[in-house]
Amino acid sequence: MEREFMEFDVVIVGAGPAGLSAACRLKQKAAEAGQEISVCVVEKGSEVGAHILSGAVFEPRALNELFPDWKELGAPLNTPVKRDDIYLLRNAEKASRIPDLFVPKTMHNQGNYIISLGNLCRWLAQQAENLGVEIYPGFAAQEALIDEQGVVRGIVTGDLGVDREGNPKEGYYTPGMELRAKYTLFAEGCRGHIGKQLIQKFELDSEADAQHYGIGIKEIWDIDPAKHEQGLVVHTAGWPLDIMGTENTGGSFLYHLENNQVVVGLIVDLSYSNPHLSPFDEFQRYKHHPVIAQYLEGGKRVAYGARAICKGGINSMPKMVFNGGALIGCDLGTLNFAKIKGSHTAMKSGMLAAEAVADALFAGKEGGDQLTAYVEAFKASWLYDELFCSRNFGAAIHKFGAIAGGAFNYVDQNLFGGKIPFTLHDTKPDHACLKKASEAQKIDYPKPDGKLSFDKLSSVFLSNTNHEEEQPCHLKLSDPSIPIAQNLPLYDEPAQRYCPAGVYEVVTQEDGEKRFQINAQNCVHCKTCDIKDPAQNITWVAPEGTGGPNYPNM
Repeated sequence: MEREFMEFDVVIVGAGPAGLSAACRLKQKAAEAGQEISVCVVEKGSEVGAHILSGAVFEPRALNELFPDWKELGAPLNTPVKRDDIYLLRNAEKASRIPDLFVPKTMHNQGNYIISLGNLCRWLAQQAENLGVEIYPGFAAQEALIDEQGVVRGIVTGDLGVDREGNPKEGYYTPGMELRAKYTLFAEGCRGHIGKQLIQKFELDSEADAQHYGIGIKEIWDIDPAKHEQGLVVHTAGWPLDIMGTENTGGSFLYHLENNQVVVGLIVDLSYSNPHLSPFDEFQRYKHHPVIAQYLEGGKRVAYGARAICKGGINSMPKMVFNGGALIGCDLGTLNFAKIKGSHTAMKSGMLAAEAVADALFAGKEGGDQLTAYVEAFKASWLYDELFCSRNFGAAIHKFGAIAGGAFNYVDQNLFGGKIPFTLHDTKPDHACLKKASEAQKIDYPKPDGKLSFDKLSSVFLSNTNHEEEQPCHLKLSDPSIPIAQNLPLYDEPAQRYCPAGVYEVVTQEDGEKRFQINAQNCVHCKTCDIKDPAQNITWVAPEGTGGPNYPNM
């Protein structure tokens, strides 16, 4: 069947901070040059912001460059950071506040803002549309258009109205469209499924360290006004994760927004080794620690979500460009884990790519070439300097643990300015870090109390997740036998625990046989399964457009 097509100068996949900043910068450059550049952004969420989830403490550096008058334009940066409190949680009851003098300087947040990244993306989308960008929410990019010469020529959106077996549903079927472009920018976020395909096809990661990930689980709470301190930022390391060891590292955050709200979350590094560990349940018990419970008690949980983050940094970044396009933002892996921030770096990467694309179009190029100017601009930018100076942060935590790794990072950041004369490498992929279940200690998680801690299904309900049920499962198993035949005896099938949305279950049938059940309807698009499955047997692909969570202000 011949697909309909539309042609643009530039197609951008993903309306997150990277994609929208790229779109805005392209139109700004066109206006400055008195020329036209046609720009299309496709977004799989039901609206811009629906799939956006981040902490988020936001550094406005890139926004200052993109829209110097952002305050006058009404950007939703309403809560300046007033104070940083950083704690080492020693156990379920005890904690020590780390004096500011001993905190790596990358963790100081003076001049930053506590924001909803989803709402910032909604605002960026308004600016983009005002500049003439075409934005299409509810359309999932399904695959890249690649010609016989290996040049990326755009993308194909997913078919709509397809049943579970992949057959068109009568009266509902609409084939996906080809969106053809001279240049295509991929800004899908962490573990973007087309970005993953391009990295594999073009071997973009052949010279990079393994990428590393964390799973971030987040809630929004309305709390007692007497306990609220607008602008307060709280970070913790240690319990319920490792303090001294390296087997399950990570950290937490609690930020006081405006309107008597706080956001609270836990990031668990996906390099953890115990297959019995459940990041969701670690988060639930973490909220009972007195340092955190003092703010939440008497409050009401109003939103829940989860998302994987790329945290390997510059050592793990793949090659940025290929014929006809580029990776930007978390598709590329630009998050600065030393700052626990990726929005400003994603925005800057999108802006640099946009400037390279605009200059190529102004020079009369018809696309299909490699955007080497983007690579050169990146290496000459503050973005490169920032990522280079933070290159050791994650590897130090993985190798030495929270305390010793934190001490290393203090020396690296505060005494050497991030330019200590050697580089730590961490080349073991996260999925290869699991011990066998028989070698790992089982974890007995307390039952949720319904006040501070909750179950998975009530949590997924708060994410407003929905998928059209009669569609192909978007969680693909390369070998359907592996979960029961291999992962269950070796690792007690960890998918039933690492998924924060209850998607995967091992069900015992009437005859006593075990069956692997996928509840794809629950999926919040965090991508953890695609990352952590020890057999690398699960591939996440985009479901029908509009499917997934509908976050109001995450």
